[in-house]
Formats: sequence, structure tokens, C-alpha cells
Amino acid sequence: MKLDVKLENCYGIKKLEAVFDFDKNNAYAIYAPNGAMKSSMARTFQDIADGKESRDRIFVNRVSKRVVHTGSGKDLEANRVLVIRPYDEVLGHSEKTSTLLVNAELRKEYEELHIAVTACKEKFLTAIKAQAKTKVDVEKEISSTFTKANDRFSVALTRISQEILEQKAAPFADLEYDTVFDDKVVELLNSAKVKGSIAEYIKRYNELLAKSTYFKQGTFSYYNAATIAKTLADHGFFKAKHTLNLISGAKFEINNEKELEKVIEDEKRAITSDEVLRKNFKEMEKMLEKNQAVRKFQAYLERHEEILPALSNVESFREEVWKSYIFHHKELYDELMQKYKDVAARKAEIELQAEVERTKWQEVIDIFNSRFFVPFKLDVKNKVQVILGAEPIMSLGFIFTDGDEVATINREELLEALSTGEKKALYILNIIFEIEVRRGSNQEIVLIVDDIADSFDYKNKYAIIQYLKELSEGDDFKQIILTHNFDFFRTINSRQVVGYQCCLMATKSSSGLVLNQAAGIKNVFINDWKPNFFSNSRKRIASIPFLRNLIEFTKGEDNVEFAKLTSLLHWKEDSSLITQNELLSVYRTIFGSGGAMPDPMKLVHELIQEEAELCLDDSEGINFENKIVLSIAVRLRAEKYMIEKLANPAQVAAIKTNQTPALLRLLKKLGSIDPATIHVIDKVVLMTPENIHLNSFMYEPILDMSDEHLRKLYREVAELA
Repeated sequence: MKLDVKLENCYGIKKLEAVFDFDKNNAYAIYAPNGAMKSSMARTFQDIADGKESRDRIFVNRVSKRVVHTGSGKDLEANRVLVIRPYDEVLGHSEKTSTLLVNAELRKEYEELHIAVTACKEKFLTAIKAQAKTKVDVEKEISSTFTKANDRFSVALTRISQEILEQKAAPFADLEYDTVFDDKVVELLNSAKVKGSIAEYIKRYNELLAKSTYFKQGTFSYYNAATIAKTLADHGFFKAKHTLNLISGAKFEINNEKELEKVIEDEKRAITSDEVLRKNFKEMEKMLEKNQAVRKFQAYLERHEEILPALSNVESFREEVWKSYIFHHKELYDELMQKYKDVAARKAEIELQAEVERTKWQEVIDIFNSRFFVPFKLDVKNKVQVILGAEPIMSLGFIFTDGDEVATINREELLEALSTGEKKALYILNIIFEIEVRRGSNQEIVLIVDDIADSFDYKNKYAIIQYLKELSEGDDFKQIILTHNFDFFRTINSRQVVGYQCCLMATKSSSGLVLNQAAGIKNVFINDWKPNFFSNSRKRIASIPFLRNLIEFTKGEDNVEFAKLTSLLHWKEDSSLITQNELLSVYRTIFGSGGAMPDPMKLVHELIQEEAELCLDDSEGINFENKIVLSIAVRLRAEKYMIEKLANPAQVAAIKTNQTPALLRLLKKLGSIDPATIHVIDKVVLMTPENIHLNSFMYEPILDMSDEHLRKLYREVAELA
């Protein structure tokens, strides 16, 4: 299979054209500096997998183009793409679902179902809590009120759904829950003595209610009447010239809210002023003076005597109170119940799929346990429950072994015990599953690997690399491995995951992206610059820092040749005098022999400036040696400029280390240099050191910097002189 890729304006990729020939190689690797293309390319392929159009997120009006054809000229199908994203981008599994053994897509959906329900539930609970004016855990309180267990909230709401449906009003919606249902109040109300007094009160109350002209027990109390009066007034009933007829043997017409309120108040006073009822109430008051909570309830009861009849059965009353709160927010309740219903149906389908995947997950756990270095072994903690059907989805357990001791811990304890790298190893488990379920699918899968091993410790990084190598040796997967980690890039080449000819480097320019054959993977100095030392002036200059490293390692910093090479990297008294012949002499002390140096008497510092000028017109590319030449030239010119401005040889000679920043500090003290100049030299201090003081083991900084920035800086420094 050949993959022909043509992209324009896809997530920051202005333009990219590339062909990946998988008929000859099963894996390609692309090194891309941060911000060049890596995540953008992964997102574009993820769009293919998701069946979505690609776009530019920043310049949204730009027209995007995405052509990804197989060798036959057909579009790459969505089911033939698998994108492995970086750990940090997919970490966000919730505590409830992160250890569930179900594929990533379904786990994400499962989590989103939980999130949707949780958001709806929180909105409902917030409203109910405010309505009840309570400090209690409303979720647990509702659960225990209707199920006698504090962790069955959804069951509790479902249990009362028919009652809420049939409910017509919310008589206790304004009741202060904490005042009435304080533990000490409930304890007192349930005592035999108070129960007896309440019973006497209710008996007399019902007798009076039966004699009432308008009120009827259980249907139309004075509480209901007051509510109706307020509702009619709020809805403009009387303003619209409607009247209300009360019938008690004779018809009594009410023309306005005040007339209705007076009738209600007169009727209420006739009941509540009864001598026997007052006596019963006073007797109860004496018992309601035991402590602060009970006294607060007593004061509340004096203002809300209408709740007394309901107190004969506190738990039944508690249910009615919660139902009043819920009915008052019935829209939120209905929304939550519908969400529970919708989620239940989809969860059942996901759980069925988890059952299908169960065997494959066990295989993946075995692969993980045998390959990755973490202080625990993975196991299925609920294997028996799943087999017996008691639980629908397998979930992970973590077993620690120390000598003969074995400990199984939960996820919260695990996260406290593990390092960041060890936590990330868990993510690999999910990756292995996504890959293994596609193995043997009888079609080639394009696997986009986006910095999978970034930030892992070396043991697990090598385990990942070995796994990728095994994939590259089979025919199921065609890999494009994206990374901004040069060490990882070199390692997947040296471990033969990707052949050298398939190692590419991305270069970003104003016109777009170009993928070039990689350079410098296997020691650029030994394999390229040293063999071309005599024939290529630019590579000769780029070799100076390496030669200086070798002198430092073998002879020390006090060696005269170390000082001479330092004078080619920093402006010293002799920098303007060193010839190519002297550079050849240093070369021969290290390597014993060498070719003939062209133009041996040419001054090296002049050669550096000449080559830097030529670099300005080079095309965009990796340009390893260009970046070093430009960095050396920039720093030499900047230091020469500062030394001339300081005009104090003794002061300069006193600088022993970090010459460029030391010169800049002295220059700033002069107070006569304009801020724009200081700003340019600040950039020299910031941008050039890592490009110059590099060695054969670590030169990633120079790869990550575009030579476009160095060209601009060179021009700015040149204008200072």
C-alpha cells in the first residue's frame, strides 16, 4: 500500500505533500519540532477515522483540503485508521470509569453518560438544597428517606415517580428542613409523651375542622386556601373581574383577594383560638424546651402550627416534605428521570459489548504484565462477579508484591503510591487493547502514533519501542510514528523499528511543510562532518564545537588548543588571527592525520562570516550545519561589537566564563546603549549557546530551532556593527 497525502490548512498545516510507500517499509518516523506539524497531522488522521471534515482552528475562513489516497487512488477508509494520541490528551477518564475494561470509544461514551447524568443531577440537587434551606447531603437524605439506604438515590427517585406524577400541589415546599428534622427534634417527636400530646391536638383539630364552614379535612385546609388565594391574585384572577363563590348551604360571592383572605383568616381564627386546642398546644410547648435545636423548632412551630397534624408520623411527614420540594422543581425532576432512562438503555448496550471483549482484555493484561516495569501486576478484580453475572463490566485490580507479602489496593490508594511515569503506564494498557482487537482483521491498518512514549521512563519507553518493532515486523499495521523527542527518534531507528531511509524530518516554512530524509541520526560529526571536513567549509566550521569537546574530554580546559578553539567561538584577542592551517593543526592532534586544507592561510573568522552570509540565501530545510555556522557568526559579531563599545581591555580580560552574558551586563551598565540594541543582544544570549555548545550525544535544541530565526538574528546583529 502507498499512502499519498496532500493537506492544506489542516490544524495549522499550511501545506504538506508526501508519499509513504508501505509496499517496501511497514513503518515511517517523522521528527517534527514543537509547533511544526505533529499534533496537526494526528488530528487530521483522527478526522478520517471519525468521518469528519478537517479545518484550520485559528484561521477559520481558510479553505481546508485533505486528500489521503491509498495506492489504488481511493480514499483511505475510516475503519483502516487508528490514531494513538499522547497520554496527556486522553488522560481525562473519570475516577468512576478509568479502570473499566472496555474499549476507549465505549469508555468515553460511558463516561459521557455519567457526566451527563451527573450534571443533570447536580442541577436538580442544587435546586432542592436551596428549596429546603438545608445543610444535609440531599442526595443521601432523599435516598435514605425512600429506600432506607443512603446510596440508592436513583432508586429512590424512581420509587416515587408515580406519586410525583399524581401530586397536585407542594404544601410543604417552604418548610425549613433542618429545623423540623433535626435529630434531636425527631427523637423528641417520636417519644411516647409528645406523640400522645400531638394525638390529642390532632383529635381536637379534626373535630373543629369538621364543624368548619368552608375547610374540609384532608382536602381543603386553611393552608390550601391561603395558597389558592395567593395563586389567584398572582395570576390576575380578580383583576380580570372574575369572582369566586364559596358554598356552605348558601352561596357566598368573593370579589377580590382581600375578601377571600378575610374569610380564610376568620375561619382559621375560629379553629386556632379554640380553648381546648390552645391548651393542648401549650402542653406541647413545655416539652419543646429541652435544648437549642428543639427550642428553635418550637419557635418555628408557633409560626407554622398548620404542620402539627402531620407530626403524628414523622417519617411519613418527611416523605411528604421531600415530595413537596421535588414537586416544586418538577421540571428538573422530569429532566433527570428522563436522563436516567436514556442512560440505562445505552449502558446496557455498552455492558453487552464489554462482555464480548472480555477475553481480549485478559490477553492484553497478560501482555502488559509481561512487558512493562511497574511495581504492581494488573488483574481483574471482579472476575468472579462478572462470570456470575453480578457485575456487567470487568474492572482492574492492582496487586503489589514485596517478597512474600501481597497486597491488593484500590485505585485511589494506587494513584497516591505511583509515580507519574507509572501512572502513564496504565494508559499503555488501553493502547495495546486498541491495537490487539484490530490484529488479524484481514486489512492493513494505518497506525498513527503521536508521541506515545513521551515522558515515560526508559524501561517502559523501551518496552513501547519493542512493541512497535513487533508491529512493524507483521503485515497488519502500517505505522507513521510522530515525535518531537529526538532521542526517541534516534532510538526507534537504532532498534530497527524504522529503517534509516524512512526516518524523515519536518521543516516548516512560510509556504508550508516539507518532509526531508533525516540527517544526523547516527552521530552527525563522525558520519558526515568529519568525512567532509576538508571539502565542505560549512561542515568544517560546524565541527569546531565537536573538536573543542574532544579536547576538553581528553586534555582538559587548560590545554592551549582548547583555548584556540574557544577563540573561534568567543571573540578573544587572537580571534582575528587564527588561520585554517592552525585549525588543521588542532584536527591532526586529535585524529593523527587528515587531508589538505584549502586556502590554509585564510582567517577562520572571515570564513565563518562568509559562510553565514551564504546561509542567508539557502532554501528551507534541516540545515544542521547552517544553524551552527549562523549561531557562531552571530555570537562572534555580537561580542566583537560589545567589546568595541566597552573599550576596556582589562575589564574584558577579567571575564573567565559565560563571556556573552557577562559582556552584556557590562554593556547595560554603560547606560548609553539604546534599548533596541540591548534587546537584539539579549536574543543572542538566549538563542545561540545551545546551538554552539553541542555534542554528539545531545543536539536536540538545534533541531527544534528554525534557521529562519537565526537568519533574522544574524541580519539584526550585522546592522549593529
